[in-house]
Amino acid sequence: MLMREGNFIKNNKERWESYQDNTEDPDEVAKRFTYLVDDLSYAKTFYPGSNTVRYINSLAANIFLSIYKNKKERKNRLISFWTTELPLIVRRHHRTLLFTFLFFSVFVAIGIFSAKYDQTFIRAVLGDGYVDMTEQNIAKGEPFGVYNQENEFIMFVEIAFNNVMVSFICFASGLFLSVGTIYFLFKNSLMIGVFEYMFFQHGMGFKSILVVFTHGTLEISALIIAGCAGLMMGNSLLFPKSYTRLQSFMQATKDAVKILISLVPVFITAAFFEGFVTRHTGMPVWLNLIILAASLLFITWYYIFYPIKVSRKQDAQNAE
Repeated sequence: MLMREGNFIKNNKERWESYQDNTEDPDEVAKRFTYLVDDLSYAKTFYPGSNTVRYINSLAANIFLSIYKNKKERKNRLISFWTTELPLIVRRHHRTLLFTFLFFSVFVAIGIFSAKYDQTFIRAVLGDGYVDMTEQNIAKGEPFGVYNQENEFIMFVEIAFNNVMVSFICFASGLFLSVGTIYFLFKNSLMIGVFEYMFFQHGMGFKSILVVFTHGTLEISALIIAGCAGLMMGNSLLFPKSYTRLQSFMQATKDAVKILISLVPVFITAAFFEGFVTRHTGMPVWLNLIILAASLLFITWYYIFYPIKVSRKQDAQNAE
């Protein structure tokens, strides 16, 4: 039986008006769109050319556009994370990153000077077994033989897993009011300083930088950035500013976790270099320098200069 247009509008007006309120529930959006398509089909059949048809059509069109927009945003979400969201987060915490780098540099210097003025300090930090093995390798003319003792792929997997775990521990240590992260940085930075001094002591300092920093540039940079993430979390509890400590901690943790996620491909790449490239200690110097320079250029560009560029661009857009 044909329903008068007035009755049709009266029976459905309240429901149509409720559809003007936005919702992010996908099931609700799908239900609304299905009902509107049915209503539109009925109205076109019995009230062609009426304002009712145009009104229902506009409601359906708005919901369709919202579905398309959400779908498009989901597709672009991964790209926008790396190109916009993460750089802006890093930019907000550049000061913390700077202090983390300074902590690292000071701790490395402590390791170098401690090893220089106390020879027993090298063994105390690196362990007798590792020092003895390294000295034996140096005597055999294979100072970096430790890097080619295992199968390439097994070494790559083990190092990648270890690198990710180290970064996570450095980050999670920030829960102890930043003290845990600072201690973890101190421990690892000290080892790096002592390790490098040991090779400089044997007249192999430049060679050690060429070989070790083929993978170490990314590995050490990622350790510093993971330390920054840990300090972000710890500092949020110490210095909540105008927020409650819980609000400050939750926001800082979200940002820190995103920064930590960004380091996973960095650590995997570093592990690949260590497992498959570093073992070739006789490769040309220029090739070592290219890998080292490219690694350093990427880190400084993506975590320092690019975030500044993105932040300035956003500020300019907001000012318009």
